[in-house]
Amino acid sequence: MTNPVPAAVDVAACGAPEQGQPLPAGVDLTKETVIGGQVRADDGPIGGAYVRLLDSSGEFTAEVVTSAAGEFRFFAAPGTWTVRALSRAGNGDLVVSAQRGLNDVTIKVAA
Repeated sequence: MTNPVPAAVDVAACGAPEQGQPLPAGVDLTKETVIGGQVRADDGPIGGAYVRLLDSSGEFTAEVVTSAAGEFRFFAAPGTWTVRALSRAGNGDLVVSAQRGLNDVTIKVAA
């Protein structure tokens, strides 16, 4: 089975902010729900992985590309989400019960 990750991507063309940056100064974590963290394999963080946010019914909501350090971030509503990572090192899913504030997660990928 082949991995569904394209060979190259123009990250700037997707409109998502560069991952791995600090939260913008105006973000109020008492009012916002942020799902963020890192994609990792056994040998360390995975840069350039595609991370997808799926709602509670499994519908695609958003996608970002991880930073060189494997970091990603989504702004979402409180609730149950699936965060799916697709990379050359493998794929992984994590179900997150997101609350207001920063929901810090690690997605482990495996071939």
